[in-house]
Amino acid sequence: MLHKWLTTSLQRKLSVVVAGSMIVPMLALGLFAFVISSNITEEKTKLTGSDMLKQMDANLRFMLEDIETLSIFLIGERDLQAYLAGPEDDEAKRTELVGRMTNLAASKPYIANIAIYPERFDARLSTATWYENELPEEAAKAIAGGRKTWSGVYEIRDYAGMEQVITLFRPIRSIYDFRRLGWLAISLDERELARNLESPEFGQGMGKVELVGGDGTILSSADRSRLGRPLDEYAPGLFALLPRRIPEGEDIGSEPLSASMNISGSVIFGEGDGKSTVLYRHEPLTGWMLVGSVPYDQYRAENRYILTLTAEVVGVSVLVCTLLIWFTVRRITRPLRVLTRHLSRIDPERPLPRFPATSDDEIGRLGHSYNMLGAHIEQLKREVIRGEARKKEADLRALQAQINPHFLYNTLSSIHWIALMSGERRIADMVEGLSDFLRISLNQGKDYCPVEQEVAHIRNYVRVQSIRFPDKFTVEYFVDETLNDKWMLKLLLQPLVENALIHGIQKREGIGTITIFIQPEGRRMHVTVMDDGLGMNAERLEEVRQSLLLPAADGEENGRPGISGTALAETAAMTVTDAPTPVPVALTGTAASTSATRVTASTAATTPAGWSAGYGLRNVNERLLLHYGQEAGLSIDSREGEGTQVSFSIPIMEESP
Repeated sequence: MLHKWLTTSLQRKLSVVVAGSMIVPMLALGLFAFVISSNITEEKTKLTGSDMLKQMDANLRFMLEDIETLSIFLIGERDLQAYLAGPEDDEAKRTELVGRMTNLAASKPYIANIAIYPERFDARLSTATWYENELPEEAAKAIAGGRKTWSGVYEIRDYAGMEQVITLFRPIRSIYDFRRLGWLAISLDERELARNLESPEFGQGMGKVELVGGDGTILSSADRSRLGRPLDEYAPGLFALLPRRIPEGEDIGSEPLSASMNISGSVIFGEGDGKSTVLYRHEPLTGWMLVGSVPYDQYRAENRYILTLTAEVVGVSVLVCTLLIWFTVRRITRPLRVLTRHLSRIDPERPLPRFPATSDDEIGRLGHSYNMLGAHIEQLKREVIRGEARKKEADLRALQAQINPHFLYNTLSSIHWIALMSGERRIADMVEGLSDFLRISLNQGKDYCPVEQEVAHIRNYVRVQSIRFPDKFTVEYFVDETLNDKWMLKLLLQPLVENALIHGIQKREGIGTITIFIQPEGRRMHVTVMDDGLGMNAERLEEVRQSLLLPAADGEENGRPGISGTALAETAAMTVTDAPTPVPVALTGTAASTSATRVTASTAATTPAGWSAGYGLRNVNERLLLHYGQEAGLSIDSREGEGTQVSFSIPIMEESP
């Protein structure tokens, strides 16, 4: 079905081929753009996340370096060295030192507490009021280790409630003999760290960042329930995927980490709905890591938007391309469609329609050749028509040469006077009517006559036939007076009136009526001859209509056609006409043969037995077509038992051509 649909139209084939050659690459380009855009989106998210981690790391490093600097300042402070080197607690010095430490802690919002634990006596210097008087567990571990270290996150209760802190523990040694005098503890407020890690733009609000210690413990997070818990508890196997540049057992406090430890990157973790992109960044001062995760749902959301946008752009592009292709192909193939339509609707009776060849391309040259072919065919048709007309004219001239009109005039005049002298008035009137009928038919050898003269010709014919068939018919005339001086081809009405009389009226009972209408219709003259005779059935009517399509010469196959009744003078009148003589034709269906036989018997002296009734009607129709064109052909309508109507329409002519 599709193959047939394509192969029956050049426009469809071109449209499909051109559209396919454009739409397929466009779809491939759209898919490629979607894949590239999706990758770019992911890389952009990674780059943006890495930049945010870098900024967070910078803020974290500032805090850590500031605390490191503060710790160095405090352990080298002379008053603190003197206080710790003393044999016992000096309350005045302790109060003074706590005041200084409090001022330093207050200037740093991220410092939760500064505490000093003397080695030689039991006294603790602290800037915060914690409820626990005993040494914190993390502090005890650091003191037991004997080196500088950062603790994990742990919980402290103060007057404001529970507080999470991360503490730097550093031994205080004498600046003189390097012996240990005590411990310095600077606690970092985890809430300040978490505030630094919060960013609504990270992963477009769907990502989260956490601070993870070197052992995989979560040190800071927006989700406080995760503090102090192993990262693998929430993301099993993730910590093992993150590269570690700090060998186990290395003393972090002995020397700063190398710059090469400050590495960053990303890994893909998880599967299915739990799949995410994990960004990480090492903090070289402490060995901690900033770990940020962006769920793939965020990529899917952006990818759906990109896919929708790409689909809309490709769809609009495909639609525009389809319309442009359709318009272009239609414009290109339109001349071919016009030419195909002209060729498929060829009417043998009409000239080939002219093809508007407006271009010089192959289609234009094809159209020009088509026009030349049409002109050549039309020229050949005119030559054939002229040849047929000359042949008929030669035949009529040969027939007319056998009948001397002047001899007929003199003979009819003698018969007329002999009838008058003998008192035969009816014969005299009949011969006088026939003489006038013949004189008008001759029309001095002209083919055209005024409408008034053609009507007078009918009146003379009716005058003769009314004597022959008394009280059998009447004729009514409805002729527009404005048409009396207009010109028409002569001898068109008499054969139609004779046909109505002989084959319509005579077969019916009683008096019949023949009506003649000659009325103007715009710039044309409409002529109708109708009778109320027997009429024809549908089958016979169709046969008569089809007989009009046959050339009139077909009636001459068995010899020269005969001349019936009053058509004798009409035939003699055809001296210089271009068309054959009109003669009567049978129009009464199944009664045609019987009627023709009766009429022939009564007019045996003038009608040969070989006469074909359809010849005269075809002759009249052919004369109309030859002189006036296709629009002037005879139109026949009939109903059995009601009558027959024959009509034609010709242009109104102001003068004889």
